[in-house]
Amino acid sequence: MASKARFLMLAAATLVCLSAVAASAFDVPSVAFDEGFSPLFGDDNLVRSRDDRSVRLLLDRRSGSGFISSDYYLHGFFSASIKLPRDYTAGVVVAFYLSNGDMYEKTHDELDFEFLGSRWGAQWRVQTNVYGNGSTDHGREERYLLPFDPTLEAHRYSVLWAPTHIIFYIDDTPIREVIRHPDMGGDFPSKPMAVYATIWDGSTWATDNGKYKVNYKYAPFTSQFSDLTLRGCRVSRRDGAGNAAGDCTEGGLLGLVTADYAVMTPQKRAAMRAFRARHMTYTVCYDAMRYAAGPFPECDNSDEEKASFSAWGESKTVVMRQRARGRRRGAKARAEVASS
Repeated sequence: MASKARFLMLAAATLVCLSAVAASAFDVPSVAFDEGFSPLFGDDNLVRSRDDRSVRLLLDRRSGSGFISSDYYLHGFFSASIKLPRDYTAGVVVAFYLSNGDMYEKTHDELDFEFLGSRWGAQWRVQTNVYGNGSTDHGREERYLLPFDPTLEAHRYSVLWAPTHIIFYIDDTPIREVIRHPDMGGDFPSKPMAVYATIWDGSTWATDNGKYKVNYKYAPFTSQFSDLTLRGCRVSRRDGAGNAAGDCTEGGLLGLVTADYAVMTPQKRAAMRAFRARHMTYTVCYDAMRYAAGPFPECDNSDEEKASFSAWGESKTVVMRQRARGRRRGAKARAEVASS
């Protein structure tokens, strides 16, 4: 009962702040790599800058690479500025995500940003996903095109994970909100997770469902991570399997859910809807072929929006345009979005 009361108090505090917090650029401190992370795999394919404030992750014929946070977190705000590989990148996957799969093999939680390479360099797609309690058999994917070339300069990608809701951001624009619904049950992530960044070969599925593979003639594929932010409720590795809240006190959690990045103001919600209308290519919420029983309980569907999506969840108005024939493969390209 006490935990339920705390949950309701946090939810109420968040609603109160909807009218009190204005949308603005997030003022969050970053950490040096050694202060919050450690190498995960890839050996020499993980290259740290001299000041330890940025990391390059490489994929070549030998290996991909990745790093992991030194601690686990039970809720928080996690962010990185990411610059993606250029030119031909079909089959390449760059990921920034939270997971506890190493501790809960069959009941793991996960929150994903996955960047899916393409044949045309600049036309990377972004996929977000939410898993709770091992719910991988009914994933909650969404995919988007980007309104900029992510290979020219770094952009910030962030995840807010609170007890009541989840928000995915690109720069300061929210692109997806998942509000915890009672019928979600264990599908809402609720166990401590670590923060990961990786680059790897996803040839079997990443580009046109595996039609186009990684071509190592263009290797090494290099992604760069900087402005690493860990604003969460820390749980030590040895306590990660338990229910301990670590050093996140009740007041600290209340501060998290009332921070500007945790509050969806009307202005931010309008910006989110505009982004989704112009750039979202797929959402599980309108995929009646995959989930015939109907949308997930947290889906905020409307008949007007539904008319813009096919029965298998693909957008009818936002499409990835192929390059004209005869242009050099791997040259700069820009994502063209057709919207009605």
